[in-house]
Amino acid sequence: MAAAARLGPAGEELALLEKALGLPSGNKYGAQGERQIPVLQTNSGPGLTGLITIASHLVKQAKKEQLLGSSAEEKAVVHQWLEYRVTQVGRQSSREDTRTVLKDLNAHLEDKVYLAGNSFTLADILMYYGLHHVMVDLTVQEKEIYLNVSRWFNHIQHYPGVRQHLTNVIFIKNRLYTSAH
Repeated sequence: MAAAARLGPAGEELALLEKALGLPSGNKYGAQGERQIPVLQTNSGPGLTGLITIASHLVKQAKKEQLLGSSAEEKAVVHQWLEYRVTQVGRQSSREDTRTVLKDLNAHLEDKVYLAGNSFTLADILMYYGLHHVMVDLTVQEKEIYLNVSRWFNHIQHYPGVRQHLTNVIFIKNRLYTSAH
């Protein structure tokens, strides 16, 4: 795990995903370029590059393809959220970027349990890992502003095997503020 942490957030996420999927650790991860794009060194051919590519490979290796979606539409939605995870969540550079991501997710999750609808998928796992450092730093009031994200995040962090050694983010069950004031 220490080697994965040296690779930056994506290496850490892939090591966590590997464990969450029940795969034996031992994959060799590297990072490529200025943006530290993750690379998986494979025994059988060229390395795999990119968070989505490697994560999808790990899911298939674990024989848990249902995490990629069950129907063609759900697979597309899962892939859409994986792209969002890499292009938006993985590139937050300012507080305003973070607020925009949280606002987008909050609106999307208003009537959904999971990112892709009613099923727990790889998109939920990687979005959870990508947002963990953000959610840890939110105040109680900010968690209430992004109530749908908070509900979703709390649900995912309690999903068996997902959180692992990451800090448990505390959420207040009763709202402190109402929209009446």
